[in-house]
Amino acid sequence: MIDPIFASCTLIAVFVVLLAMGAPIGICIVIASFSTMMLVLPFDISMFATAQKMFSSLDSFALLAVPFFVLSGVIMNSGGIAARLVNFAKLFTGKLPGSLSYTNIVGNMMFGAISGSAIAASTSIGGVMVPMSAREGYDCGFAAAVNIASAPTGMLIPPTTAFILYALASGGTSIAALFAGGLVAGVLWGVGCMLVTLVVAKRRNYRVFFTVQKGMALKVAVEAIPSLLLIVIIVGGIVQGIFTAIEASAIAVVYTLLLTMVFYRTLKIKDLPSILLQTVVMTGVIMFLLATSSAMSFSMSITNIPAALSDMILGISANKLVILLVITVFLLIIGAFMDIGPAILIFTPILLPIMAKLGVDPVHFGIIMIYNLAIGTITPPVGSGLYVGASVGKVKVEDVIKPLLPFYGAIIGVLLLITYIPEITLFLPRLLGIM
Repeated sequence: MIDPIFASCTLIAVFVVLLAMGAPIGICIVIASFSTMMLVLPFDISMFATAQKMFSSLDSFALLAVPFFVLSGVIMNSGGIAARLVNFAKLFTGKLPGSLSYTNIVGNMMFGAISGSAIAASTSIGGVMVPMSAREGYDCGFAAAVNIASAPTGMLIPPTTAFILYALASGGTSIAALFAGGLVAGVLWGVGCMLVTLVVAKRRNYRVFFTVQKGMALKVAVEAIPSLLLIVIIVGGIVQGIFTAIEASAIAVVYTLLLTMVFYRTLKIKDLPSILLQTVVMTGVIMFLLATSSAMSFSMSITNIPAALSDMILGISANKLVILLVITVFLLIIGAFMDIGPAILIFTPILLPIMAKLGVDPVHFGIIMIYNLAIGTITPPVGSGLYVGASVGKVKVEDVIKPLLPFYGAIIGVLLLITYIPEITLFLPRLLGIM
């Protein structure tokens, strides 16, 4: 039997070298997996096993929800929803100091939930709010930091494919319970960003910007509420058992098409080929990453890496609180280097048994995991949300890190709360009777 430590070093070394050379992450994963397999299997069997695992991992009915949710997100993103949500957010934040920043945060929370994409939220909402903030005298780095820090809330506020992938990887954890708990975690993330904004806005004397007339407020609400109803329909339907996550994803597509083509009339038939092409490309990337992640999981299992990692983590301390902290730090590091989809599929089967030994509920751990990995999207060196947000704000990455530090502090503070006080995120699923 090959030494698990040597196998781990081989896997990590090949992955990091390829990543440093600029190879796409999916290619890094599959070549690193294949190289690790060859430590214990002949070349031809390793080739066959890699291909077979990649193919069989996609043979899952539950994955049908992914392309449909992606399609509904692309439709909403292409349908000019961002401006309506920004105007709606102004109704609640317009009278607060630094109101533009609050509007950015609330807008990202709403748009991220509807589109299911932190990048889409950052570009769509941030593309409107960051330049506006700069024109009103806000520091450009701070305006970009607000947008970057709040964009990942959409990865927690349902509907989101991340929880569907976790449910799949964990062997059937309730998607409805994950959605309900994720809603709480995502809202708390947003509240943390708002508290930082409150302190900074008062120190810098950022003025109140918006005053909304009653008649205008009604018009803005009427335009925005149909978009937000998507969240209510999808999450409510799944939680109440009216339809499954797969059925919900198809309903989301039909609803968004009707909304953008009939109600708002911002999309035309001629726009559909472009939307479908974007969906195919995005779904293809996701599915390829899922397939390669399955190959990596197999390569790790045959070299006994999961068992060795479990023994190492549990050997650090017998204290549950310490182990939770170790796993939190581990996931933060993983999130900084790896996309959320592959990370979920690779590390859930490894870490969930450890959590089970500690008596941690699978729903609670799923929320902890997604929250940690979402932080990784806005942290160096790989965090795509960080680079996209800096680009949207037209600032250098190094110029946005300092303004981001207090947001990191607030976000991690919320992480520690939901990690060590499980009732915070589990009370809603229990209240709804879905766990």
